[in-house]
Amino acid sequence: MSQRKLAIVTGASSGIGREIAMLAASEGYDLIVAADEPLVDAAAGLRRDGVDVQAVETDLSTPAGVEWLLAAAEGRDIDVLVANAGHGLGHGFLDQDVAAWRHVIDTNITGTLLLLQPVLKQMVARGEGRVLITGSIAGHLAGSFQAVYNGTKAFVDSFAAAIGNELKDSGVTITCLKPGATDTRFFARADMLDTKVGQAKKDDPAAVAVTGWEAMKDGEHAVVHGLKNKAQVLASGILSEATTAEMHRKQAEPGSGKASE
Repeated sequence: MSQRKLAIVTGASSGIGREIAMLAASEGYDLIVAADEPLVDAAAGLRRDGVDVQAVETDLSTPAGVEWLLAAAEGRDIDVLVANAGHGLGHGFLDQDVAAWRHVIDTNITGTLLLLQPVLKQMVARGEGRVLITGSIAGHLAGSFQAVYNGTKAFVDSFAAAIGNELKDSGVTITCLKPGATDTRFFARADMLDTKVGQAKKDDPAAVAVTGWEAMKDGEHAVVHGLKNKAQVLASGILSEATTAEMHRKQAEPGSGKASE
């Protein structure tokens, strides 16, 4: 069995997750990378200097999918867990299929907690371990036309802070990465390419990954990437939810991108 430390990274087929996996590989971690789509190319690009990479295609919105991922560790200690898997969903709530918004909740919340609890129990028993959870600045904003997604991120942001406090004397650290709009496949998958935010310039996922990875290594409780995003979070603490909802509407309403051309 490999003597290298082991990192699990979910949502690793592209975007922030893939960039974080690359950082872990560059620092000598063996990797288990997971996503709900094929990871053949992504896994091949992570192998370097003897680092072992396992690619697990699984649906982390389901208990069986989470169990399948955990089984891939084959009993090894998990030194780093990056819980990055998540889905977005655009359009008005009344226009969304029940299956679609349930999948967002099951992936972003239920699946994340099903993964975190057993890994954290293992880490606490050893008295060491680092966890990076991808939240979002969306968790600070009432998300018109992204209401379910923003609601799930509000949960994740809050949950990460709470569990981090519960475990503050355990030797295990919880870090919540809060990116803003990032240049990933998120907006295409959420059917938001016709929105103002979908067409706007976005943050580089590699830079966002570095922000999160370094904050995790430093044991920070939470980190917001980018000055603009930090300003939005600060403003959200002053403005009413009705105001942030109206602001979000202007960015996320279907067709708003075309209207701004």
